[in-house]
Amino acid sequence: MACCSALCSPKFLLLFLLLSAVPIAYLISLEVAKPATHVYHYHSTSWFRECAKWDDLNRRFLVSFIDGGIGQVTVPNDDPDAVLVEVPVVKHVDLAGNASLGLLIDRPRNRLLVATADVKGNLYSALAAYDLSTWERVFLTQLSGPSDEKSFADDVAVDAEGNAYVTDCTASKIWKVGADGKLLSTIRNPLFKAKEWYKNLVGLNGIVYHPDGYLIVIHTFSGKLLKIDLAKGEEVKLIEVAGGPLTFGDGLELLSPTKVVVAGNPSGRLVESSDGWETASVVGKFSGPRHRLATAATVKDGKVYLSHMVGMGYPKKTHALVEAVFSA
Repeated sequence: MACCSALCSPKFLLLFLLLSAVPIAYLISLEVAKPATHVYHYHSTSWFRECAKWDDLNRRFLVSFIDGGIGQVTVPNDDPDAVLVEVPVVKHVDLAGNASLGLLIDRPRNRLLVATADVKGNLYSALAAYDLSTWERVFLTQLSGPSDEKSFADDVAVDAEGNAYVTDCTASKIWKVGADGKLLSTIRNPLFKAKEWYKNLVGLNGIVYHPDGYLIVIHTFSGKLLKIDLAKGEEVKLIEVAGGPLTFGDGLELLSPTKVVVAGNPSGRLVESSDGWETASVVGKFSGPRHRLATAATVKDGKVYLSHMVGMGYPKKTHALVEAVFSA
């Protein structure tokens, strides 16, 4: 009772209000500050989103929901500063309780690939494919279940033949799924894991396919960038990155054969290679709204936009897609 009385005393309540006011005021100051680059704001039904990819043919951003599902944010031609609205397009009962995470627009096959996972228990991972015109599900491939090792399907890339490669950021492996949705194999390698146990809490994450026939993938907590040569028996090499490590790197976006954007902390880094990704260098950085936590990158009309996990505001939750302009 004495403890309760102390906690409920006017002095304690005043101290609590003062202490909580400081971070709240800081967040508000960050939120109301005028952005240095262009921002697409859009209203959503939830505070948490994972990934956004620009669909140029349909002039829309496709957004994955951490609470499960996919939405589209259509961008008008005549008003680049309008506050946009997210419209849900995919929500399946059989995937309830699982997050929709990394996205990949597979243009040759007119479909969207979505990495899906159980966030709380890491007991389920899957890859889903949806028709971009009708939103009918093309396939749903289970990658792991309750009887398997704990796994977390996080991001996806696709090669020229339509094979998909899905990263597991919990067990640090890569699943290979055929164009028809059949699980083909699992890629494992000692380089996929860091020596320190705590750096494996979040392992393999963002992944992209390079047109020369290899994958580039990032290990989030160690900051390692890896090259997986599919033409050489899935040979794995560590890419030596000058200006690295790329610690807390999350989503990747291939800008060109020689440039990759790494979304994460800081908001974004531009990495360049001139030797086929044997080595690379950090050539630019961008600092955006860090309180929103950048998770993925996409390219719209030649410009890089970063998507963020956290939305702000109530009752309308507002998310931000921020243009990243890199400087040395």
